[in-house]
Amino acid sequence: MERNFRRLIMIITLSNTKISASIDSLGAELIRLEKDHQNYIWTVDETYWNKTSPILFPIVGRLKNDAYTIVDKTYELPRHGFARNFEFQILNQTESSVVFVLESNSETLKSYPFEFQLQLEYELDGNELKMKYSVENKSNATMPFSIGAHPAFTIEDSFSDYSLQFNEAEEFVSYELENEQFNNSYRKIQSENGQINLNYSCFEKDALVFKHLKSNNLTLLKKNQPFLSVNFKGFPYLGIWTKPNAPFLCIEPWCGLADNSNHNGNFIEKEGIQLLEKNVVFQREIIISLL
Repeated sequence: MERNFRRLIMIITLSNTKISASIDSLGAELIRLEKDHQNYIWTVDETYWNKTSPILFPIVGRLKNDAYTIVDKTYELPRHGFARNFEFQILNQTESSVVFVLESNSETLKSYPFEFQLQLEYELDGNELKMKYSVENKSNATMPFSIGAHPAFTIEDSFSDYSLQFNEAEEFVSYELENEQFNNSYRKIQSENGQINLNYSCFEKDALVFKHLKSNNLTLLKKNQPFLSVNFKGFPYLGIWTKPNAPFLCIEPWCGLADNSNHNGNFIEKEGIQLLEKNVVFQREIIISLL
């Protein structure tokens, strides 16, 4: 559901005494996050990728055949859903916070037959950016959905200078993707005391996908010095992704997963799907700390 019309660009900038953030109303997408004049979000270079921090809704990843079924009716959705391609409205705004909202409409109902309200709030608090996600089911039926974040952080100099330090020393098992679907294979990622050293070869088979982490916080290190941290409490899955030689690293907390290659297409039975009852609000929060 790519949208190719001309648009008036609306960028919202937030600030406090320590950090600032800029968000594009298209997709409510974070495009800058600065401290001491340093931007921690990568600057788009379409040679590699044309996004900075898209919201993933109402699916995460790719569906088998880009389609799913609900009550024996088939619908199509592109990878990561459609929210990132819509203009969000501003519900309220202060100097250091803003709430964006997307309502279901005639276009979303063609590919996703549920009434919803999706909110994404950005709030600055000291050195932290809090990203708060709210999904309300405004349909009469139980609403299946997934939601996830996809922020891309700037990588400078050598990619191998960077590592990830998780808050639990555990075994890291990555579930492998083939043609953007899980294929029932997995591999153990080498680590030491909760730390994974990064190199581009880690991503030769697409993203690292962790399904069973004990950790809910990770710190990105550069030459073993803390650079930033991401707290993803309440998100059961985590993706880590980049492209060959790209100057960014995506840290992606998810409430949802791509399809398995053996999936039968039934949306309700999809691995990782969230089920939301009528008029209930689902909420999650990601905290990015600049260190």
